[in-house]
This record gives sequence, C-alpha cells and structure tokens, in this order.
Amino acid sequence: MPLRCSAAAGDYIPYVPSREELPAESADAMLDRLAQFPAEEREQGPGLAREALELFTGPVDGDEPRHELVVTHAFLIGWLVRDALDAPRWRWLGINQANAALTVIRYAPGRPPSVLLFNDTGHLPAELRWTGFPPELRV
Repeated sequence: MPLRCSAAAGDYIPYVPSREELPAESADAMLDRLAQFPAEEREQGPGLAREALELFTGPVDGDEPRHELVVTHAFLIGWLVRDALDAPRWRWLGINQANAALTVIRYAPGRPPSVLLFNDTGHLPAELRWTGFPPELRV
C-alpha cells in the first residue's frame, strides 16, 4: 500500500467530555488541561476522530489479510485504544503513550477488536524508552 498522509492521523483533541461524564475527583484537572488547547483544535477534533475510526479501524473486506501502519500521536492512540476496548468516550484521557511506542490492534471479522500490544518500547534503546513520561510514571 502506498504511503499517504491523512489529517485524521494527526494530532488533535478527539473528544471533549462534559463535566458530568468525568470522575468528580479529576474533572476539574482534566477540563482545565483540555481548555489549554486552541478552540479550533477542540472543535475540529471530534470530526477528525470519527474519520480516523472509519479509516483505521474495523476488519477489511475480502479474505486477504491486511496490515496497516498508522504513524500518529498520543491522543489518537488513546482514542483508538478506548474505542477498541469499548470504553466511554471520555476515557481516551489518561491513556498515555511513550514517544515512538508501538500499539497493535487487531480487527477480525465477527469478533471484537483486540489490543495485542500497547505502548511497547522494546525496539528502542533503553535511554529512549519512556520519553514523554514524567519520572514517576516510568516503570
């Protein structure tokens, strides 16, 4: 498959939850964090997130297996993992990835999606693993 660029694979806010959707103890912090992003990004993100689900998820037609590599950003990975796990829409928040980590989601006909690999940095040298995470979140 040829290389292609897609705005849906970009860096954006996929969903802005209402306060009522969020856990009471973290709602203010989560909403304050999202408010720091430009209004345009918060407004355009949900449409791009819907497009991403259409383009990058679900089983393919026919009997020929297909593997696609989507090079993207943390927020979209959180959104795709959240969708694969059938979690509430707000739950993309807090699904954090290291820089250059690999996530693999399998979409098989007649089965729910399977998250096979999440946030794997084993292909990186030790000094580059967990980049993008504060020290207290590194394991």
